[in-house]
Amino acid sequence: MIGKLKGLIDSYGEDYVILDVQGVGYQVHCSARTLQALPQAGEAAVLAIETYVREDHIKLFGFRSDMEREWFRLLQTVQGVGAKVALAVLSTLPPADLANAIALRDKTAVARTPGVGPKVAERIVSELKDKAPAFASVDPVVAQLAGAMDDNRAPGAVRDAISALVNLGYGQPQAAAAVAAASRSAGESAETAQLIKLGLKELAK
Repeated sequence: MIGKLKGLIDSYGEDYVILDVQGVGYQVHCSARTLQALPQAGEAAVLAIETYVREDHIKLFGFRSDMEREWFRLLQTVQGVGAKVALAVLSTLPPADLANAIALRDKTAVARTPGVGPKVAERIVSELKDKAPAFASVDPVVAQLAGAMDDNRAPGAVRDAISALVNLGYGQPQAAAAVAAASRSAGESAETAQLIKLGLKELAK
């Protein structure tokens, strides 16, 4: 199996690049984000490769990092997500943002991907929620709170405070992070009004 290719950019297609490796041109399919980051024709490039072997063809997928390739694999463990959808998600969200979105149960961010509807976004978030925190830069307390909100396990005051901040125009992940920080400083017995006040202070930082 091909795991990495190092060569010169020969040319670009709509969703692929031809990489010249010692005179052999490999057609490598990439996310739009990866294609934009690659150099112009004639310059050197290195791509992490995922090789798909089928009865009638061999297809190569290329990534700027091993992390991006890992997310490509993870996404395809979700029911209804194939290589095309996985690449589309990675074209919309870089790996770090995708990990954060899943850790925070932010289905809206994932659903921004063309061709990914609310149901598929929901499946991606719910099926990968246990794997995402390992890659995310999100405070574990915030991820935990987002999960509790998603499963309706969060305390009433916390739920009400987050809802109030969302009604003020803040996104669910930002509101959850602010209330998590407020809850940490105010203690578990804090009232809704206090959490809203402290949450607004956090958002103003």
